[in-house]
Amino acid sequence: MKLPPEDDAYISEEKQKEILQKYDPESNTRDLGGFIKHVVFFGLLAFSLFQLYTAIFGQYTAYIQRSIHLGFALSLIFLLFPAFKRKGERHKVAFYDYILALLSVGVGLYWPIMYDDLVFRIGRVTELDLIVGILAVLLTLEATRRAVGLPITIISSLFLAYAFFGPYFPGFLRHRGQDLDSVIQLMFYTTDGILGTPISVSATFIFVFLLFGAFLVKTGVGQYFNDLAVSLAGHLIGGPAKVAIFSSALQGTISGSSVANVVTSGSYTIPMMKKLGYKKEFAGAVEATASTGGQIMPPIMGAAAFLMVEFIGGITYWEIAKAAAIPAILYFSGVWIMTHFEAKRLGLKGLSKEEMPNRKEVLKKIYLLLPIVAIIFFLLIGVPTMHAALYGIVLTIVVSAFNKDTRLSFKDMVHALVDGARTALAVAAATAAAGIIVGVVVKTGLGLSLANGLVSASGGSILLTLFFTMLAAIVLGMGSPTTANYVITSTIAAPAIITLLMLDEPAGAAVPIVVAISAHLFVFYFGIIADITPPVALAAFAASGISGGEPIRTGFIAAKLAAAAFIIPYMFVLSPALLMIDTTWSELTWVLITAFAGMIAVGAGLIGYWYRKVTWIERIIALATGLALIYPEGIYSYVGAVVFIVLWAIQWMARDKKVPKTSEA
Repeated sequence: MKLPPEDDAYISEEKQKEILQKYDPESNTRDLGGFIKHVVFFGLLAFSLFQLYTAIFGQYTAYIQRSIHLGFALSLIFLLFPAFKRKGERHKVAFYDYILALLSVGVGLYWPIMYDDLVFRIGRVTELDLIVGILAVLLTLEATRRAVGLPITIISSLFLAYAFFGPYFPGFLRHRGQDLDSVIQLMFYTTDGILGTPISVSATFIFVFLLFGAFLVKTGVGQYFNDLAVSLAGHLIGGPAKVAIFSSALQGTISGSSVANVVTSGSYTIPMMKKLGYKKEFAGAVEATASTGGQIMPPIMGAAAFLMVEFIGGITYWEIAKAAAIPAILYFSGVWIMTHFEAKRLGLKGLSKEEMPNRKEVLKKIYLLLPIVAIIFFLLIGVPTMHAALYGIVLTIVVSAFNKDTRLSFKDMVHALVDGARTALAVAAATAAAGIIVGVVVKTGLGLSLANGLVSASGGSILLTLFFTMLAAIVLGMGSPTTANYVITSTIAAPAIITLLMLDEPAGAAVPIVVAISAHLFVFYFGIIADITPPVALAAFAASGISGGEPIRTGFIAAKLAAAAFIIPYMFVLSPALLMIDTTWSELTWVLITAFAGMIAVGAGLIGYWYRKVTWIERIIALATGLALIYPEGIYSYVGAVVFIVLWAIQWMARDKKVPKTSEA
């Protein structure tokens, strides 16, 4: 990509790191040197080797596998993540962190060492068990605070408090309360707490896919995504914005962090957008919106998608990815359409031929995408998810050898293992903290109580229940990673949605897969979209750090560009045809045509331009038409189609025939 370093908008690696550390807690690590640097390096390497060994040769029993995973993560977090953001803690490990790291090792080894004894007296907690269990809870909370952030730590702590003080809560929230022994036994000596389903998924599927992403990065595929996007979309109207969308959708396959996606691809695309003529805030918003969408883009979605497989049960990861495909395509189509209309409104062209990379040279490296295509194929034919990721890693190493510029040396592979483990630390902490929440919900019956309360508060209205759930997911998502957000909302709000969708079914009837997936995808979507929803829109704020735009304004524009993400989840709950479950090809074709036309109408209504400037009355009609088209049921879609054709004809006949100008910016 031909972005000159002397350009005043060029983003240096130091600036990228600064932005990441400011907006992404997972990147706020120490810069260590000397002996401790090597200790951490080999600790991370050992973590990856342990995970690879168990992925290849079979996992240990649940308690041993998960506790070792937890011990690795906690001890390394205390060595890598400072307790406070003081400059003095950036380059050395405080004495108390060595103590916390050693205690974490002890906690991680307690189950492997004491396994027979613990299993023999299951249900009874000795004094030593109690001490180790208390340490496990406290160390998990502190590690989560450092690596993930304060909000999820506070939420987990509040749930713990709720377990103890249940009798003092009002109404349906009241329960009989738990004593210390019961809570600690639940948290560390059952698979309903810290060692529960969330960390189980982290210790299996998620870790191996993070390693796959780390190996891909070492081949230079991240830069290749940018080059490929520029070669295919850079020449189009408003090209750099479309490059950002294309590139960020691809980046989502190797990164589960919206902020990391923004900084990785945005350091290239945002300066290009500004140079072409897009305003600072709009350029940042495009990148933030596209990067956030990376987590909902199959085949490899955010870490929470792997949790969804376990929480729903009885389905494969491929079924989740397939169901998410059309909503994800509509999301990115909506962003693409709105950037196109904005470029036309401003009279912007694409990149000149001199600014474009040589397409033939770019396409020569298309083999770098083979591992991603292969994983799709493996999942499609039913290969177990973890094995698909392992095969993807092997194939990445093989295809990297096709060219000396991408070939992975032994050193590169070792560093990929270390980088993958480093990325997994925050996920492990978040899933352990989420396990605390799940444990309390299960033990106290809070999930059922809150679900019933939510249904009661909405008066049995599915739309109101969806609205309340959306608000809860967005508020939680403003301070929590997607993984923890999904765990909370899927255990509290998703059951309420399922309850209302099952009202017409006989009591005790099994929940249909389509109902379960639609409810869980609903909370999954809004947990992710919180990253670009003001007032706390971390992805948008990170983008503004690159663009130089005003953060809150960038957030509001990003939320507007992501309009599809606020609409589509309602639609696939109310009309599951969008999820490609139990539908025919004719129904699916109609859904795709009407939904895509609906996104064009919504985009024109929000941007205020189509073939010419759109009046306010036309904008309102266009928005209403778009909503009717996206909702593919009965009379709505047919009426929407007729109105859409009329609007299109009016716009076409009165189109602005001026030749777009090239920006001099």
